[in-house]
Amino acid sequence: MANKVTIGIDPERKQPDQIKVVLRDDYREDYANSVQVNASVWDFLLRFGRLKVKSPEKLTFSSFAGIYMSPQQAKALHLVLAQNIAQYEATFGEIRIEQPQADLGGQPTFVQ
Repeated sequence: MANKVTIGIDPERKQPDQIKVVLRDDYREDYANSVQVNASVWDFLLRFGRLKVKSPEKLTFSSFAGIYMSPQQAKALHLVLAQNIAQYEATFGEIRIEQPQADLGGQPTFVQ
């Protein structure tokens, strides 16, 4: 009998009937036009912020939140985002990325 391999949520696993979302007292929402991603063996760090372009040579990234995630949770986030982006594009059309990301040679990756 072969082992069943699953990635992310197992559709055969019983899901809770109700999920209670609780917002902490320090919860806030904000807008980010850029995310800096750092990875290590143990975790991923996503730093959310705003990128300001003053000139092609001068960028300013003002970070307002950093979230650490396990590699497993980061991959689950990737899968959930991919599914939501596919649904968005099916409804509203393709999301176009105008400029390709530059290779920063080992530097943290910025999503602009």
